[in-house]
Amino acid sequence: MLRLVKGLKKTEKRLLQPLQQIFSSKRMDEDVAAEIEELLLSADLGLDAAERIIESLRQKGGRGEGGVEQWLQIVGEELLAIIDEVSIPDPPEGRPRVIVIVGVNGVGKTSTIGKLAYRFQSEGEVVLVAACDTFRAAAIEQLEHWANRSGVPMVRQTMGSDPAAVAYDAVQSARARDVDVVIIDTAGRLHTKVNLMDELRKIFRVLSNRMEGIGLEGWLVLDANTGQNSILQAEAFVDTLPITGLVLTKLDSTAKGGVVIPIQSKLRVPVLYVGVGEGIEDLEPFDHRLFVSALIGERSAS
Repeated sequence: MLRLVKGLKKTEKRLLQPLQQIFSSKRMDEDVAAEIEELLLSADLGLDAAERIIESLRQKGGRGEGGVEQWLQIVGEELLAIIDEVSIPDPPEGRPRVIVIVGVNGVGKTSTIGKLAYRFQSEGEVVLVAACDTFRAAAIEQLEHWANRSGVPMVRQTMGSDPAAVAYDAVQSARARDVDVVIIDTAGRLHTKVNLMDELRKIFRVLSNRMEGIGLEGWLVLDANTGQNSILQAEAFVDTLPITGLVLTKLDSTAKGGVVIPIQSKLRVPVLYVGVGEGIEDLEPFDHRLFVSALIGERSAS
C-alpha cells in the first residue's frame, strides 16, 4: 500500500499544498471558490467533483473557524462519497475466472497482465495467460517475457490465428490443468475502429456462449497520464463491451492522479487496480480511503 502513497506524490504536491494555502485564508467567497475549482480541475478531479466539493465547503465549512484541517476534512469526505457511489462487485461465480484485458495501444496492457499474474499467483492462485494479440509477433514475445517473469504458463498460437479461437483454447487448457485464473491479452486498438471492436466482442461472445460455467470479466486498462481524454476513449469500450472493472496505469508518473474520480463516476465502473511503477510488484488493489488520504492527508481516512 505504501507504493500507492508514493505513486501519488506528484498529484499530492499539485493539490495539497495549494489547498492548504487557500484554506489558510479562512474565508469562502466567490474568488476563493473559483481558485479552488481551478486547482481541483488542474489535478483532473473533473468539473462535477469540483462543483460538489465547493458546494459542500459552502454548506459545511461555515466561515472556516475550524481552520485548514476542517476544510481538508470536508474535501476528503466528499471525495470518498463520490468514489463510494460506484461499488466494487464480487468476482463472478464460475471457474476458472477468465479476465479479458482490453484497451488502446500504449496504455500498458501487457505489463499489467504480467503484474496481475504475479499478484494472483503470490496469493495462491494457479494462473495462465493467453496471447490473443495474434497480429503482432512482438506482442506475443512481450507477453511471453512477462509470463516468464511472473512464473506462469502461456497459451499461444501462430500469427494470424483467430483471437477468439485462441481464447477458447486457453480456457479449455486451463480446465485441463485445473487453473484458477486465466488472463487474456488482446490487441491494442483505437476505440473508433469498428471492425477491431467487433473482434473483441467476438471473444466475449465465444467465451460466454461456448464455455459454460466460467467466471467471465472484462477489464479496461487506462493510462492516467491521458487525464480527462481517457474518459471519451473509455466510454466507447464500456458502451460496446461487458466491462466490469478498470485498471489505471502510470499513476506514479502523473500529477493528474485525481482522474480516478471522474473516470469511475462517469463510467459507473469501479477502478480495481492502479499501476504505481514499472516493477512486477508495482500494481496495487485500489484502496479508495488510502487514495484520498494520499491526496490530501490523513483527515479523510477517519
